[in-house]
Amino acid sequence: LSDCLACDSCMTSEEGARVFQQNQKELFHVLNLNKKCDTSKHKVLAVSICPQSLPYFAAKFDLSVNDAARRLCGFLKSLGVHYVFDTTIAADFSILESQREFVQRYQQRNQEEHALPMFASTCPG
Repeated sequence: LSDCLACDSCMTSEEGARVFQQNQKELFHVLNLNKKCDTSKHKVLAVSICPQSLPYFAAKFDLSVNDAARRLCGFLKSLGVHYVFDTTIAADFSILESQREFVQRYQQRNQEEHALPMFASTCPG
Protein backbone atom coordinates (compact mmCIF):
# COMPACT_ATOMS: atom_id res chain seq x y z
CA LEU A 1 0.00 0.00 0.00
CA SER A 2 2.95 2.35 0.42
CA ASP A 3 3.19 2.55 -3.38
CA CYS A 4 -0.55 3.13 -3.89
CA LEU A 5 -1.34 6.35 -5.70
CA ALA A 6 -5.02 6.29 -4.67
CA CYS A 7 -5.75 6.82 -8.34
CA ASP A 8 -9.24 5.34 -8.46
CA SER A 9 -10.22 4.17 -4.99
CA CYS A 10 -10.01 0.60 -6.23
CA MET A 11 -9.76 -0.89 -2.75
CA THR A 12 -12.12 -0.78 0.16
CA SER A 13 -10.73 -0.38 3.66
CA GLU A 14 -11.22 -4.14 4.25
CA GLU A 15 -9.19 -5.03 1.16
CA GLY A 16 -6.57 -2.48 2.17
CA ALA A 17 -6.21 -4.11 5.57
CA ARG A 18 -5.69 -7.53 3.96
CA VAL A 19 -3.12 -6.20 1.48
CA PHE A 20 -1.34 -4.36 4.29
CA GLN A 21 -0.88 -7.70 6.09
CA GLN A 22 0.97 -9.09 3.06
CA ASN A 23 4.37 -7.56 3.61
CA GLN A 24 7.99 -8.57 3.98
CA LYS A 25 7.84 -8.67 7.78
CA GLU A 26 4.82 -11.01 7.77
CA LEU A 27 6.40 -13.23 5.09
CA PHE A 28 9.59 -13.74 7.11
CA HIS A 29 7.57 -14.26 10.29
CA VAL A 30 5.64 -17.13 8.66
CA LEU A 31 8.80 -18.57 7.08
CA ASN A 32 10.46 -18.66 10.52
CA LEU A 33 7.40 -20.25 12.14
CA ASN A 34 7.34 -22.92 9.42
CA LYS A 35 11.00 -23.77 10.12
CA LYS A 36 10.25 -24.34 13.81
CA CYS A 37 7.16 -26.54 13.58
CA ASP A 38 6.11 -29.88 12.14
CA THR A 39 5.40 -29.81 8.39
CA SER A 40 1.78 -30.81 9.02
CA LYS A 41 1.31 -27.46 10.79
CA HIS A 42 3.00 -25.29 8.15
CA LYS A 43 1.18 -22.31 6.75
CA VAL A 44 1.14 -22.62 2.97
CA LEU A 45 2.90 -19.69 1.32
CA ALA A 46 2.11 -18.63 -2.22
CA VAL A 47 3.83 -15.78 -4.06
CA SER A 48 2.66 -14.18 -7.29
CA ILE A 49 5.13 -12.51 -9.62
CA CYS A 50 3.86 -9.85 -11.97
CA PRO A 51 5.39 -9.58 -15.45
CA GLN A 52 6.56 -6.01 -14.81
CA SER A 53 8.96 -7.08 -12.05
CA LEU A 54 10.94 -9.65 -14.03
CA PRO A 55 12.70 -7.24 -16.42
CA TYR A 56 13.92 -5.29 -13.37
CA PHE A 57 15.56 -8.39 -11.89
CA ALA A 58 16.92 -9.41 -15.29
CA ALA A 59 18.56 -6.02 -15.84
CA LYS A 60 19.85 -5.77 -12.25
CA PHE A 61 21.60 -9.15 -12.43
CA ASP A 62 22.41 -9.13 -16.17
CA LEU A 63 20.18 -12.11 -16.96
CA SER A 64 17.58 -12.94 -19.57
CA VAL A 65 14.00 -12.47 -18.39
CA ASN A 66 13.41 -16.24 -18.47
CA ASP A 67 16.56 -16.91 -16.45
CA ALA A 68 15.58 -14.20 -13.96
CA ALA A 69 12.15 -15.85 -13.56
CA ARG A 70 13.69 -19.28 -12.96
CA ARG A 71 16.22 -17.93 -10.46
CA LEU A 72 13.67 -15.82 -8.60
CA CYS A 73 11.34 -18.82 -8.35
CA GLY A 74 14.19 -20.99 -7.10
CA PHE A 75 15.23 -18.38 -4.55
CA LEU A 76 11.70 -18.03 -3.18
CA LYS A 77 11.30 -21.79 -2.92
CA SER A 78 14.68 -22.07 -1.17
CA LEU A 79 13.31 -19.67 1.47
CA GLY A 80 10.35 -21.98 2.05
CA VAL A 81 7.67 -20.61 -0.27
CA HIS A 82 5.42 -23.46 -1.40
CA TYR A 83 4.01 -22.03 -4.63
CA VAL A 84 5.23 -19.33 -7.02
CA PHE A 85 2.75 -18.12 -9.63
CA ASP A 86 3.45 -16.03 -12.70
CA THR A 87 0.58 -13.60 -13.27
CA THR A 88 1.46 -12.89 -16.91
CA ILE A 89 -1.51 -14.88 -18.18
CA ALA A 90 -3.83 -12.95 -15.85
CA ALA A 91 -2.42 -9.68 -17.21
CA ASP A 92 -3.00 -10.94 -20.75
CA PHE A 93 -6.62 -11.80 -19.95
CA SER A 94 -7.08 -8.36 -18.43
CA ILE A 95 -5.83 -6.71 -21.62
CA LEU A 96 -8.09 -8.88 -23.77
CA GLU A 97 -11.10 -8.07 -21.60
CA SER A 98 -10.32 -4.33 -21.76
CA GLN A 99 -10.07 -4.62 -25.53
CA ARG A 100 -13.43 -6.40 -25.73
CA GLU A 101 -15.06 -3.75 -23.52
CA PHE A 102 -13.59 -0.91 -25.58
CA VAL A 103 -14.92 -2.36 -28.85
CA GLN A 104 -18.35 -2.78 -27.26
CA ARG A 105 -18.34 0.79 -25.92
CA TYR A 106 -17.08 2.18 -29.22
CA GLN A 107 -19.90 0.47 -31.10
CA GLN A 108 -22.44 1.94 -28.63
CA ARG A 109 -20.97 5.45 -28.56
CA ASN A 110 -23.88 6.97 -30.55
CA GLN A 111 -26.61 5.22 -28.53
CA GLU A 112 -25.16 5.62 -25.04
CA GLU A 113 -24.06 9.01 -23.69
CA HIS A 114 -21.44 7.65 -21.29
CA ALA A 115 -20.00 4.91 -23.49
CA LEU A 116 -16.79 6.87 -24.04
CA PRO A 117 -14.27 7.75 -22.80
CA MET A 118 -13.33 4.47 -21.23
CA PHE A 119 -10.65 4.44 -18.56
CA ALA A 120 -8.62 1.31 -17.98
CA SER A 121 -5.32 0.69 -16.29
CA THR A 122 -3.08 -1.65 -14.45
CA CYS A 123 -2.23 -0.39 -10.99
CA PRO A 124 1.12 1.43 -11.21
CA GLY A 125 1.76 0.82 -7.51
